[in-house]
Formats: sequence, C-alpha cells, structure tokens
Amino acid sequence: MNDDLILRAGKVKRKKKFVRTIKIILTVLLLLLLLMYIVVGIVYNGGNFSITLDKNLYLKNNIVIYDDSNYKVFRTELYAKTLDKLDNISYKWLPNDLDSSDGGSHNGDNYVAYTFFIENMGDMTSDYWSQIVIDDSIKNLDEAIRIRVYKNGEYVTYAKLGIDGNPEKDTVAFLDGDDAVARDHVESFMPGDINKYTIVIWLEGTDPECTDNILGGEIKIHMEFNSEFIDEESNSEEN
Repeated sequence: MNDDLILRAGKVKRKKKFVRTIKIILTVLLLLLLLMYIVVGIVYNGGNFSITLDKNLYLKNNIVIYDDSNYKVFRTELYAKTLDKLDNISYKWLPNDLDSSDGGSHNGDNYVAYTFFIENMGDMTSDYWSQIVIDDSIKNLDEAIRIRVYKNGEYVTYAKLGIDGNPEKDTVAFLDGDDAVARDHVESFMPGDINKYTIVIWLEGTDPECTDNILGGEIKIHMEFNSEFIDEESNSEEN
C-alpha cells in the first residue's frame, strides 16, 4: 500500500513539473511574439517611406529639406503617406506628370508618390550625399518592388536584379553588397540652389517574381541626406 502511494505521488509530482515547464515555454514564446510585434511596429511606425537629413548639413551649411515651400524650417525627417494596400500594376499605367507636384504626398491607385525639396539656405557652397536604403522587407517584397527617383525632372527606376542575374527591363539594378538601392553625390550645391525630388514606389506586375508568394508582404524604405559618405564595407576590411 505504501509503495503504491509513493508511486502515485511520484507520478503526480512529475505531472505538475511537466505542466509547469509547458507553461514557462508558452510564456516565453508569447513574450517573444510580443517583442517581435513591438519591433515591427516601431520599424513601420513612421510609414513605409521616410526622408532623413543629417543635422550637420543644417548646422554647418544651413541646408534644409521640406515638402511645403511655405514651411522651410529645419527638420531631420519627413514622412510620406502610405497606402493600406498595394496591388501590383504596370509601370505603363503611371501618370506622366508625377514630378509636377508642388510637394508632399500625391499617391495614386496602387503607387506611393512623394515630392520634396532640399535647399541651400546658407551663404557657402557645399555638397551632400543621398542614399536610398531598404530597412526591412517582409516576404521578399523587395524582389518585385520598383523605386523611381525623379531629380529635377529626370528620373531613374531602380529594381533588384532579375532571377537571370540581369537588370529588369528599363531599370537600374540595386547596389550590390548591402540594402542600399542607390547613391548620389551632389557637388557644388550653391547658396539658393534647390533640388526637387519625387519618389514613386510600386509593385511591378510584369516582374517574374511578382507572384502570390509576396502576398501580405511589407517593405520599409528611407532616403537619407548626409554631409559625407562613409564606405562601411571598406572600413571593416581595413580594420
């Protein structure tokens, strides 16, 4: 009888330990999921496209960015309005006057369009670097994304290399080696000079990688303006 009681007590103890372990594992998994949700929320809180300005460009050269010519004040960041849903379209469907906006968001059916300006309001000539970076891409949405950059009326459309290793039709390939899409160095930016940018983002339906596999995907992109460009890859190799 005593042996039977000891055996049953042992089983109960092991069962309680097992249940407690399962509860701990489930709690840890829930906390990890919550943490992931918070991180994604922070990443996408500013929208899918933003523009940042290195404060040194303003403090040393009085260079500003703005999307309203009546509100030229120092800001380190601008945000484009986003779309709740982005279905694939053809580049042929895009309006021809996307760069004619006076500034701000002017999205259309299934594309994001944002116009802004960078101006030298100082009294000395300077230069700056611009760079477009993909911060995050969920479900490989970047495989079929198109990013068109208008600069003073002239544009270039950027896309990832095709599955055959060649640039997609009528595009320039993303930069290799990191998440940078494109870089540009503007020299001799004189006092009073203004550069106008319009950024257009869409999913290209003719891209072979625009399939059902990317349904539900998201992407976070930003464009930054810096006082100098530091090649992080070169620096890491030297160190």
